[in-house]
Amino acid sequence: MKSENPVVTPPVISHEPKKLVKNEALKESSDYLRGGLLDGLKDTSTGALSRNDTLLSKFHGIYQQDDRDVRKKLRRQKHEPAYSFMIRVRAPGGMCSTDQWLAMDRIAATYANPSLKLTTRQAIQFHGVIKTNLKASIQKINHALMDTLAACGDVNRNVMCCPNPHDPGIHAEVLQATRDISERLTPKTNAYHDIWLTDQSGENIKITHDAEPIYGKTYLPRKFKIVIAIPPSNDVDVYAHDLGFIAIVKEGTLQGYNVTAGGGMAMSHGNERTYPRLARLIGFCKPDQIVDVAEAVVTVQRDYGDRSNRKHARLKYTIDDYGIDWFRDETESRLGYQLAPIQEFTFENSQDRYGWVEGEDGHRHLTLFIQNGRVRDDGGSSLRTALREIARIHKGHFRLTPNQNLIVANVRENDRISIESILEHHRVVAAQNHSALRLNSMSCVALPTCSLALAESERVIPQLIAELERILEIHDLEKEAITLRMTGCPNGCARPHLAEIGIVGRAPGKYNLYLGGGFHGDRLGTLFKESLTLEEITDQLDPILGTYKDERQPDERFGDFCLRTKIVV
Repeated sequence: MKSENPVVTPPVISHEPKKLVKNEALKESSDYLRGGLLDGLKDTSTGALSRNDTLLSKFHGIYQQDDRDVRKKLRRQKHEPAYSFMIRVRAPGGMCSTDQWLAMDRIAATYANPSLKLTTRQAIQFHGVIKTNLKASIQKINHALMDTLAACGDVNRNVMCCPNPHDPGIHAEVLQATRDISERLTPKTNAYHDIWLTDQSGENIKITHDAEPIYGKTYLPRKFKIVIAIPPSNDVDVYAHDLGFIAIVKEGTLQGYNVTAGGGMAMSHGNERTYPRLARLIGFCKPDQIVDVAEAVVTVQRDYGDRSNRKHARLKYTIDDYGIDWFRDETESRLGYQLAPIQEFTFENSQDRYGWVEGEDGHRHLTLFIQNGRVRDDGGSSLRTALREIARIHKGHFRLTPNQNLIVANVRENDRISIESILEHHRVVAAQNHSALRLNSMSCVALPTCSLALAESERVIPQLIAELERILEIHDLEKEAITLRMTGCPNGCARPHLAEIGIVGRAPGKYNLYLGGGFHGDRLGTLFKESLTLEEITDQLDPILGTYKDERQPDERFGDFCLRTKIVV
């Protein structure tokens, strides 16, 4: 049986001053994230921001990108790249009212490419926004009572929680905790208001200067991610994040939360000092302690995270450097009390419950499968139009799931037929008509917009799954739920290292194949083969799936089978 985490020998920590990375000086001199963004937005001579302002813009929820499909052609023509921006909208706990959904749909139609991207962390992304439309887009987002502040950057990002609607009372408590953590850890700088929410001309703005009581001038060494899981569901992949809370419910009452720390999926090819890491359980806290625990952990990372090497700056490395016992002691010292012993819990799945389900309050909830989270109208169906029409009549709300899907939540019985009719009219395929493999798949955006992508992901995974579906049907496994996740680089946005089949881009057209991850998101996969083409991946998986069909034990998951039979060790 393989270890859940890589074996790491803690280094001897030197307290000698280290040379800080450039980002640290930039943050400190940025006047709390203002930098030159105001002037940069006015510069119409280029579709880009300056390098420094590109880094600062991430704290405001913006990534500068360019269309890599035409990059070489434009370079030959001596034109600048086809710059545009990705805007990420925070939605703590994945909650979105129907009015907010309609507002996001209008923004996509007016300022971005005509689609909405639902992320693996319960956020919404717009792609293809040009610089001159950035300010208007963000103002429209804020008019809808949503925002983009801290959706990216070296801060705590969108806080996730299980959207499972089965027990509405418990979900309401957990959702409120999610919102409370998000509010406590949101940056307090007024720069966001000064830059984005003033009049379009940007003239006569009174610049205000605020301190950051939690973050200080240099914020965190790297990004920070927090989630809350509600067993038996681990749909948030609690072990993949810097900080996690596992709700402990007994006899219908929320007792508190087990606390996990130090998870993270990102790594770099060829650099063994980087690695995916599962979070570890460190204790238990009461419901009224969760926000303070979150702040304490964030401040430990603020003070001890590595600011000299951004590849070594996540909380997982801080804990590996100093030790889990030291980390727990330091956290408890800041809290002024000790965490209680870990409580028992069980995860039974990490997936969404597709189709109609009924909650304990009698309301119905419909979970729609949205391949790779891409909401758009295309030749197969008019998904985006269907959701727009549903939002206009639906009296409940929408919930974004950590698996890139959407829940139409709190549906009244007399609205169910209308919703089903809209979906049928727009040819939105019901979940039961998809294979189990497709329903358990995820991918990142990758090419052509992500600057980090080494290979394709979102654009090729539908065809890859189609080929694997053919193989699964041959082996009579088409109804077998197997998790498959694909990314165009090793940064792990779709959390491939937790999948039973993980595919990670290594170079154009080449991927590393990982096998043996835990179906419940509790075990890392192991590298099986390097630098495979997509055709070679299916060729490698075909005989393994055949053996799985013939030699599996009763109810044995594919990832468990790969370990038991030593396909990976």
